[in-house]
Amino acid sequence: MNCQKMILVTGACGQIGTELVKALRDKHGNQNVIATDIRDVTDTSDGPYFRLDVLDRGELQKLVSELNITHIYHLAAVLSANGEKNPIGAWDLNMQSLLNVLEVARIENLQQVFWPSSIAVFGPESPKELCGQYALTEPTTVYGISKAAGEHWCRYYHQQYGLDVRSLRYPGLISHSAQAGGGTTDYAVDIFHQAVNKGSYACYLKDDTRLPMLYMPDAVRATLELMDAPAEQLTIRSSYNLAGISFTPEQLAIGINAHLPDFTISYQPDKRQAIADSWPASIDDKQAAKDWGWAPAYDLQDMIADMLLHLDTHAHENFA
Repeated sequence: MNCQKMILVTGACGQIGTELVKALRDKHGNQNVIATDIRDVTDTSDGPYFRLDVLDRGELQKLVSELNITHIYHLAAVLSANGEKNPIGAWDLNMQSLLNVLEVARIENLQQVFWPSSIAVFGPESPKELCGQYALTEPTTVYGISKAAGEHWCRYYHQQYGLDVRSLRYPGLISHSAQAGGGTTDYAVDIFHQAVNKGSYACYLKDDTRLPMLYMPDAVRATLELMDAPAEQLTIRSSYNLAGISFTPEQLAIGINAHLPDFTISYQPDKRQAIADSWPASIDDKQAAKDWGWAPAYDLQDMIADMLLHLDTHAHENFA
């Protein structure tokens, strides 16, 4: 029996996909990880790439069948702040693409599907501190609504069809490899680029807005660890709470100042403030720790130092 995994990643050019594809190729080999996105990409030297509109179920199924895909990591989505600009479009992409992936996975008897949920499933009535796995989910954004509904669909396909779907409720994700992608927590990405390139940053959230975050290396590792966990150990088939570090823009700016003393920050809250105010300040992820041994490796200071180190390296490479 051939146990070789053939992995397809949708939304591979996004913030998570950029890092996850690299990690999957390091683990499974470049030719066994098929990157897809709606964009045209000319440089495919790192591995196979196909332009794919995941809303086209026929094209998705054709690709899965022709390439003998065994696993799908479905990352294509419209994020929270961008989703509010076109709610119906965001709902259509986020929900129909997930249903297409689940249905193709069912028909083609795929081994596993990964789909990211978000802390956006929580709302103003959810606990602000240590928001638990089974806390009330009353999302206030179309992004959160689509993620909450998607969690039910993932559990449904597992219960009804035995499909091995796994999911994580990501907090805000911070990465040096990709620019901010339209999420409410993306100030924590953009601030580093502005600090290095301009020496200042105008934040669209209040200085004391505390939100859950996770450094991308931890997020990628959590994803791989969840997908490797024995199925019998998993008790959550909707989506696991995932936590890393919680901080405010002011705390982040102070940490950056320790490395860049001339950096300054100002605050100009906009409509994204209301979204942030509806979310928890910290997440309780003890179920993930119990079921598959999850624990973050980066604290705030470690993350800041690593981000600035990589951005400085990128700057020198670009200059050279």
